[in-house]
Amino acid sequence: MNLALDRGLSLLEHLSRHPDGLPLALMAEELDIPLSACHRLLGDLQHRGYVRQKRKQGDYQLTTKVVSIGLGYLSHGGIVDIAGPLLERLAQQSGELVRLSLVDDDRLTFVAKAQGARQQGVRYDPDMGADVWLSCSASGHAWLHTLSDERALELVTRQGFGTPKDYGPKAPTTVKALLGFLHAARVRGYAMIDEVFAPGMSAMAAPVMRRHEAIGVISIAGPRTRLSVARMQELAPTLLAAAAELGPISNASSLFGRPPLGKG
Repeated sequence: MNLALDRGLSLLEHLSRHPDGLPLALMAEELDIPLSACHRLLGDLQHRGYVRQKRKQGDYQLTTKVVSIGLGYLSHGGIVDIAGPLLERLAQQSGELVRLSLVDDDRLTFVAKAQGARQQGVRYDPDMGADVWLSCSASGHAWLHTLSDERALELVTRQGFGTPKDYGPKAPTTVKALLGFLHAARVRGYAMIDEVFAPGMSAMAAPVMRRHEAIGVISIAGPRTRLSVARMQELAPTLLAAAAELGPISNASSLFGRPPLGKG
């Protein structure tokens, strides 16, 4: 990859994790980019409207242009039109947060959601557009259990294991522990976690299949005080039915089931 392009994309990705902005010198140091080159790249990104300075000589931060591109991409791809009504229905049936994530090469990314939580009580509403953490999320487990153990471990090793410090107290941190979750999900046909992704939270997820391949995942998540193991088992047929319904109609969107990068 062209060095300037690689560095420019690294800057955008780095800033996406720091919404309040970062100073030039710190970014150059953290990304190992010469200060002059970093300043020049940020100037180019600022000229194109992707980056702004909070004040003269101040920190740099992303603009909403990156968000606009992503939302426009999803909109033109038909995701909202196809999956929206189904997600809304499932959210109303479950009373919890329902999310759709899509498989894209070796990544799984949240692209749409519907919130069915009651007006009172705890609301569980994580950011969209993020890559799914495979080792300690219901969505990650739902995708991985459709793959061979070898392929699943390859993907997790590349991304890294989540730790209880950063996620839930029951997050798997070893190959053996992770395979235990995946084998259980294969038997059930869906993934189910309790205080794995976050303390006090539980979730369940089912893969969206097309031609014997997972092209996405639908999940239900909420506080474990409401979304207990018994409640998840009760919702399982509804979740599996929604995933089965989305698979055949996903052909209407070009974003579902795309071939791996460099293939097809």
